[in-house]
Amino acid sequence: MNFIVSSNTLLRHLQSISGVLNATSSLPILDNFLFEITENKLTVMASDLETTMITHLEVQVEAPGKIAIPAKLILDVLKNLPDQPCSFRVGTDLGIEIGYDNGKSKMVGFNAEEYPKLPVLENKSSVKITGEILSRAINKTLFATGNDELRPVMSGVFCQFSEQEITFVATDAHKLVRYTRKDFAADGNASFILPKKPLNLLKSNVRGDEELTIEYNNSNAIFTFNDLTLICRLIDGKYPNYEAVIPKENPNVLTIERAQFLSSIKRVSIFSNKTTHQIKLKLAGSELLLSAEDLDFSNEASERLVCHYDGDDMEIGFNSRFLMDMLSNLDTNEVQLAMSIPSKAGLLMPSAPENSSEDILMLVMPVMINR
Repeated sequence: MNFIVSSNTLLRHLQSISGVLNATSSLPILDNFLFEITENKLTVMASDLETTMITHLEVQVEAPGKIAIPAKLILDVLKNLPDQPCSFRVGTDLGIEIGYDNGKSKMVGFNAEEYPKLPVLENKSSVKITGEILSRAINKTLFATGNDELRPVMSGVFCQFSEQEITFVATDAHKLVRYTRKDFAADGNASFILPKKPLNLLKSNVRGDEELTIEYNNSNAIFTFNDLTLICRLIDGKYPNYEAVIPKENPNVLTIERAQFLSSIKRVSIFSNKTTHQIKLKLAGSELLLSAEDLDFSNEASERLVCHYDGDDMEIGFNSRFLMDMLSNLDTNEVQLAMSIPSKAGLLMPSAPENSSEDILMLVMPVMINR
């Protein structure tokens, strides 16, 4: 197996799939990239059994074949080379020689047959989606996923397709994000839960101007775009009925400038309790009083903000970290916080969405105020 390739091109392709590799792997073979040469194309695969990524690039082929190459070693070599043609020569003893302008390096590969085989999707359905919609949906929801190993369904993002729209939902039981796009249509109704790791890989590799093909069945999903293929195992289980926790009647509505609100929360929350991160919102007329205190250390802070508030005077507590996460992931100038009573969840959303096809709703559970 012999081929010639640009060092920078190969490095870029390997880096795009290297996020799949785990720092500690149960199988030593998974610490390698699988290189396969056919005609004038090099296919490289990385896998952790749950998630697999494949990239394709054209190379100058002298002899076809396949081999598993140590991932860290090949990445380190390429990172330290200036852009130039590199020749790869693989011997029958699995020895790999990489030749470049002023030298060469040698390493030992592994038998390609030991590498895990790709899952075959039976009874699959497919749908096409633009990179812009998928990228935005991931960016708006991923931060709200949970980390509770006892509730694995909440550690992923729930995707729901229909003939009218696509909806992405993420929740960790304390906060929830529902992102809907009306400018998308599937042939039928479908839903599945995508794990966090493949979503992060898509987030870093989807440019936004491409079209992706998603193929899926009950257990796996395949994303094909640009020169990449991502295959992941879906999270098995039933997603909670998220619509049931979204309060329908929220007569008390705060409208405020997002950047100002976020900056104020960041400053005041420095003085909040380090366990609860509680921040208190006191609303009356056109004034919002933000306050936080840490009784253990006699720390406290408060700020007054001018706002537009329509509703009864009220005092409500929230976890400041959740509010900061949500406000950081909205991008409109003004936001609305709709509430009913201090013991029920508040709904945070853009006051005027920039895109009429887009609907973003963020829910945050209140924190009981200590009297």
